[in-house]
Amino acid sequence: MKNQLLTIILILSGLSLLAQSPKPYWNTNIPLNSYRLPMAPPGTKIKYVDLDNDGDPDVLETLTINNTPVRWIDDDDDMKWTDTEGDTDSDCLMIDRNKDGKYGSYKDLMIDWNDTGRDGKADMQVVVDYVAMENKNAWGPGHYMWVLDTDQDNIFNYIDWDTFELRCWIHHGQSEFFEDYHGKSIFMKIHSTTDKMNDVRLNWENPFLFYDTDNDGLTEMAIRLCDSPPIVNDRTLANTHENSKLTGKIDWASMSFDLDNDNLPQNEFDLDMTIHFRGGGFDYMDQVHKFKNMRGLPAADTMFMDPRWRQLTELIYPDHESAWDLIHNRGQWKSTYFTFDEDDDCARWERVELYEPRSMFKIGARKGGIDNNPQADAAGDRGEWDMDNSGKGNLYVGKFDGRIHLYGAEWGAWRVDQNAFSYQAIGGLYDGYGPGRTQVEPKVFSTVKYTDTNNNGFIDEMAFDLDGDTLFEHSVSLLKLGIDDQAEVIKTEGLAYKDLVTLNITVSEKMWKNALEASEVAEKAGINLSWYSLLRSPKSLQQKYSNGYWLQFYIYRDLMELGIRKQNQEYLNSLDKAYFSGNWKLLGKL
Repeated sequence: MKNQLLTIILILSGLSLLAQSPKPYWNTNIPLNSYRLPMAPPGTKIKYVDLDNDGDPDVLETLTINNTPVRWIDDDDDMKWTDTEGDTDSDCLMIDRNKDGKYGSYKDLMIDWNDTGRDGKADMQVVVDYVAMENKNAWGPGHYMWVLDTDQDNIFNYIDWDTFELRCWIHHGQSEFFEDYHGKSIFMKIHSTTDKMNDVRLNWENPFLFYDTDNDGLTEMAIRLCDSPPIVNDRTLANTHENSKLTGKIDWASMSFDLDNDNLPQNEFDLDMTIHFRGGGFDYMDQVHKFKNMRGLPAADTMFMDPRWRQLTELIYPDHESAWDLIHNRGQWKSTYFTFDEDDDCARWERVELYEPRSMFKIGARKGGIDNNPQADAAGDRGEWDMDNSGKGNLYVGKFDGRIHLYGAEWGAWRVDQNAFSYQAIGGLYDGYGPGRTQVEPKVFSTVKYTDTNNNGFIDEMAFDLDGDTLFEHSVSLLKLGIDDQAEVIKTEGLAYKDLVTLNITVSEKMWKNALEASEVAEKAGINLSWYSLLRSPKSLQQKYSNGYWLQFYIYRDLMELGIRKQNQEYLNSLDKAYFSGNWKLLGKL
């Protein structure tokens, strides 16, 4: 009797729970990552449509969180009447964010997967993000972004399923992106909507290429190619295909390298150097890539405000294999920018890409300084600029400091952040175009200026503002010292990533060798090197490079102090010649 009573109570309790309002999907609006589209609330009625009258459904309409309508289009004809959602191999998901019943219009979000090999696993994905209603801006808001799964890890765009926003820059730790930026990967993206584009086979970042040279799942090199739409200020062209008109010509190319290949989990994007070309560029309309099964279900075209991207069978872009050759052999560039991450704190490509030839002493996003770009590092990087591309993006190792420099640069500047104090958080604040800047910008910083005074492509003058008062208290001319400013030109056209790695090893080891020679000279001069023990114990190749530079610099300044106190100008001249020629033995002979 007791058991029967207990059974009745349990049944009644269960009926009571079922009678309550159905709870939403468990991972809804809570502070945990939303990795998937939330399931429909229990009891949601699902609508199916058979567009081609073949007896199985082609469209599934249901709800997700906050009763937001979603529509799935079955492009590979494998949907069943019992399905509660589409699949993520060859289906298209349409989210009616503003709940106006249109799904594929303004304020809606669409994600489309394509399985080119019909193996049940997506090989490419496109996100079409119609963020706003009609707007008068020539650029954004919105996104049109393709991701190709070249490393077959099935990772694509990251969507915040609580807000239905494309969040490409979300990451774990320092730079473990949720987006497929790691390993060998590729994406094409524009901050606009397709209805404003003249040719949806093209894109603005067209493409962004990531290279995994050692197959460790991390990125050792990144190449960004951009087809920049002209800025349209004619408001009569707003919301027409002329508003974000792509040219079919790459006018921006940047190549970023992890020179010491020290990337690893929690340090996934430690890029050290960028060679960046601007203006002119090259035509890429012959770089056509056709894809199987790319065309969406024709019967569903009417469901989209702009169905052109659903009708594609090809995309046009340079790929991993062709990009380097096109940049060097087809590009007719107008200028070359060079950035080197001297404080080794840049964990995202823009941080070591976007120093500009502006004021050395103005600091802050959009304040007119070399860090004017909001994604640039405020301090710590060294920039050099060849404004007529006379050096063709080639490099050399300067005798005066043992570092890699840009051949042809008229001038350069190093804004010193010796301890990486002004460390920039990788995510940053979203400013409409991507992560902005979240870092402590130093109010006072040391600056070194580099100048090619004789216009032969090699730096021959250095000026130092060590106290940060914007006045250079010390300058040195190689020409006046009788030092040949020329060095062997390293032609980047014929290089591979491994060659740049070898170059960095050579530079770093030579830097440390010179530091040891400087130490011998200092000890003979009576300098107590125990003060610099921290610098004398490098733990990595990068520390050999950085500590080697700083140890030499401190020894140079201490020896200069001795010469000044003894009022020995001959010694000071010899010191300058030894230090800036990278030959400490010259001073040892004295």
